[in-house]
Amino acid sequence: MIERSIEIVTPDGRMSTFICHPERDPPHPAIIIFMDAPGIREELRDMARRLGTVGYYVMLPNLYYRSNVEELASAAAAANVDMRQKALQLMATINIPLVMQDVDALLAFAGQDKAASSGPMGCVGYCMSGQYAINAAVRHPERIRAAASMYGVALVTDKSDSPHLAPQRTDARLYFGCAEKDQYAPPEMIERLRAEIAAKGGNAEVEIYPGTGHGFAFPSRPVYDKLAAERHWERLFTLFGAALK
Repeated sequence: MIERSIEIVTPDGRMSTFICHPERDPPHPAIIIFMDAPGIREELRDMARRLGTVGYYVMLPNLYYRSNVEELASAAAAANVDMRQKALQLMATINIPLVMQDVDALLAFAGQDKAASSGPMGCVGYCMSGQYAINAAVRHPERIRAAASMYGVALVTDKSDSPHLAPQRTDARLYFGCAEKDQYAPPEMIERLRAEIAAKGGNAEVEIYPGTGHGFAFPSRPVYDKLAAERHWERLFTLFGAALK
């Protein structure tokens, strides 16, 4: 595996980005991993590596670069309550339009890297970033051909860029993986998402992971569910394998 941390220039500054990909047989299909609220950490880099080892060029951008925060664990007090408060504050500093600018910069960088394929790309977002992954497929429908939201929040809003409207705006493959017991993505929101897709169609799937809570895919979380986490990996490998290779 090749690993490096670089800075990608955006309209708002320099976005630190972790990149990994196989050493041999380039170019590789590119995938963007959008971080969850706690931000960049070794756990997320390990997840990028897992995708990289099966043949992808993986980009993991630090979406908090505008706040000059590299890793939240070092920016917040050690107590979990302090970290959660800091994460909530940082979440409020970004939104879909800003992150779409970041996506533009990521695609431009990948387009100049010989290790990255110029063909179809994918993306996946966790927690706060599920909406970003889905909207990236809308912004670049010709390039981003698969996108996944894992226990994403704000999937149904009254804004024009609400993720629940995405299946009508792109024919990319979209996957919404949802926790059954999620205070940040309540059942009524998921049902409305399902109803919208059922009524208007689209190349999208909504799946609820039984017995799980918000954050179940991350091994360091108390709610980690190994079986559900492995299922989420199987879903991602299938999604990206079908659309990108």
